[in-house]
Amino acid sequence: MPTHAQYLPSSLILVGAGKMGGSMLEGWLKVGMKPSGVTVIDPRPSEEMTRFCSEKGIALNPANPSPADVLVLAIKPQMLEDAAPALNGYLGPRTLIISILAGKTTGNLKARLPTASAIVRAMPNLPASIGRGATGAAINAEVSEEQRLMADALLSSNGIVEWLSSEDLIDAVTAVSGSGPAYVFHLVECLAEAGAAAGLPPDLAQRLARATVTGAGELLFQSDLPPATLRQNVTSPGGTTAAALEVLMRDPGGLKALMREAVAAAKRRAEELAG
Repeated sequence: MPTHAQYLPSSLILVGAGKMGGSMLEGWLKVGMKPSGVTVIDPRPSEEMTRFCSEKGIALNPANPSPADVLVLAIKPQMLEDAAPALNGYLGPRTLIISILAGKTTGNLKARLPTASAIVRAMPNLPASIGRGATGAAINAEVSEEQRLMADALLSSNGIVEWLSSEDLIDAVTAVSGSGPAYVFHLVECLAEAGAAAGLPPDLAQRLARATVTGAGELLFQSDLPPATLRQNVTSPGGTTAAALEVLMRDPGGLKALMREAVAAAKRRAEELAG
């Protein structure tokens, strides 16, 4: 059977080697991307990235890099305008652009990169930094199946990839998985505060809340059961968990309604940024 390594590009330019860009780079090398085929462009690379590139034999900020099979845009979205003139020089007639720039549509990219053709918009999330990311991705009409497989090989090196039927779904993906880790971190904060309010020492409540959420997440990761079934499996009728869930699941005003409101707010903001 074909493996992801078979679809990795022979040449790639990564523009922006911050937290996410650096994590993606590490993932590509782990699945077989040759360091000699990678060029990193970053005007202010960290000492860690500079050392990493030196150790791996990756070109860092060469004067005139040749166009590559893939150009990955991992800069801050607000930097696109100033970076565009240089980016145009990195594009060849068959270069695939993979953009993780939040709020920057395919139309935005083509307006600033006139020679751009095949574009993948992707929205990874923070757990990609530990290989457990969730990425939503969409292609434009110019992306060939070979290029989509190439993008899949690169993006899946940091976790799962869900291919979207339309770029219009990117804002919803941003609101669910892109911003979602922050929701989980806040859940830990709230659970720890509630534990302290119930009488636990704050440091103990913090440790218990953190271990509970990370453990439940790992159980969910390893299980094929739906989340609802896992919830039911730990809920005894008339027990303590059931008493708490009556509060969280009450209608109206329970967690479901609050989460819908939160995701809708994030989606609206993503749409505003895209505009």
